[in-house]
Amino acid sequence: MQQRSRLSLWFQAIRPFSFTASTVPILVGSFLAWRSMPQGFDWGIFFLVLLSGLIYHAATNLISDYFDFVKGIDTRETYGSSKVLPYGLMTPGRVLAGSTVLWVVGIALGLYLVYLRGTSILILGIAGFLGGIFYTADPIGIKYRALGVPWVFTLMGPLMVLGAYLAQGLPFSWHVIWISLPIGFLVAAILHANDFRDIEDDSRAGIATASSSGGRKVAAVEYYLLLAGAYLSVIIMVAYKILSPWALLVFLTVPIALKLVRIIRPDTDSANPALAMVDIQTAQFHFLFGLLLAVSLVISKFTA
Repeated sequence: MQQRSRLSLWFQAIRPFSFTASTVPILVGSFLAWRSMPQGFDWGIFFLVLLSGLIYHAATNLISDYFDFVKGIDTRETYGSSKVLPYGLMTPGRVLAGSTVLWVVGIALGLYLVYLRGTSILILGIAGFLGGIFYTADPIGIKYRALGVPWVFTLMGPLMVLGAYLAQGLPFSWHVIWISLPIGFLVAAILHANDFRDIEDDSRAGIATASSSGGRKVAAVEYYLLLAGAYLSVIIMVAYKILSPWALLVFLTVPIALKLVRIIRPDTDSANPALAMVDIQTAQFHFLFGLLLAVSLVISKFTA
C-alpha cells in the first residue's frame, strides 16, 4: 500500500471542496462594496478577507471532524467528514492541533483587518471564531442541539456577507443584510441536505438535528422552503429595487434545484445511492446561484 504524503492527508482533512460555501458570501459582500465604490475598492483587503474566511472554514472543518469522531458520530460506515480519523490516517490529537494552528493564523489575519478597518470587523471576527468552535465543541455543541441550520444561515449568510462589505471601509447597510438572505438560505440548505441524508446515523448516535427531530417528511419540506426562500427573496428584492432585474439570472439554476428536489423526497430511502452526494450537489447549486448573483451586481453597475 502506497504511503500518503502529509500534505495530501491535510488536504483531505480540511476538505477544500467545501470552501465554496465561504467563498460565495465573501464574493457577494465584496461585489456589493465594489458596486458602491469601484474606484476606491481595495483588492488587497478583498484577498485578505477571502484568505481569512477560508482559513476559518478549514479550522472549523478540522474541529468538527475531531468532535464528531470522539463522540462516536463519525465512523467508517457513515457519510460525510474527511474520514481521516475513522480510517486511522491521522490521530485525533494531530487534527485538533491542526485546527488550533489554523485558528491562530486566522485570528492573526483578523486582528490585522481590525487594525486596518476598526472594531466592526472585530465583532464579526469574534462571532465567526466562536461560531466555528462551538458548532461542535463542548459545552455548547450547536450542531448536536438541532440548531445547526439557523446557526450556519446566520454565520455564513448575513454575517459573512456583511463582514466582506464592511472590510472595504463602508458603513452598515440594511440592503447588504437583505441581499445576503438568499445566500444564507442556500448555505443552510447544504447542511440540511447533509442532515437529511444522515438521519438514521445521527439518531443512532443520539444527536439531534433539524432533520432527525422532525423526520423525513418534515425535513424534506424544510429543504424545499430553503430553496424556495432563496428564489422568493430575490424576486421580492427586485420588485422593491433593492436588486436590479439582472439578479433574475439566478433562475438559470432552477433545473439544478428541481433535480435536488427529486432526490430529497419524504419517501426517499436512506439506502438510496443518490443521497450520498446530495450535500455536495447542494453546495454546487449554492455556488452557481451565488456566482450568478455576484455577476448580476457587476452587470447592474455597468448598466445603471
